[in-house]
Amino acid sequence: MNVIVNRLNKGGLSTVQIKKIVEFLSKNERKIKGEVEINIIGNKEIKKINKVYRGIDSPTDVLSFAWQEEKSLKNSNFLGQIYLSVQRIKTQSKEYKVSEKEEFSRMLIHGLMHLVGFDHQKEGEAKKMFQKQEGYLKEILKMI
Repeated sequence: MNVIVNRLNKGGLSTVQIKKIVEFLSKNERKIKGEVEINIIGNKEIKKINKVYRGIDSPTDVLSFAWQEEKSLKNSNFLGQIYLSVQRIKTQSKEYKVSEKEEFSRMLIHGLMHLVGFDHQKEGEAKKMFQKQEGYLKEILKMI
């Protein structure tokens, strides 16, 4: 598993912690393999991306782009890109009364799961995704 971490904003987890999370998930979700690019950004940047790709003119916590969905990259080693807003995740950690480390880890796991096809549009899919996500989070918080 190759992990590229780009930091345009300070905060969140360390690069070492991010790589540990990706490695842990790649051992537990067989589809998580290849190369993933993780971008640590702020609300301003994620708002622009959210507007362009989802038509939503507001910041969000995490955005995932699966490279495997691109026809020209179908047989490549690239898994995808994840964008995490440090500011939005900090706000959420306060709202949910959890540590920033926990919420950042949760959003990274969430983004990785989206890259390999997990979704939460339908109730049954959401239940499965969130159960796995929280199970992984519990294990990861013991390691980092």
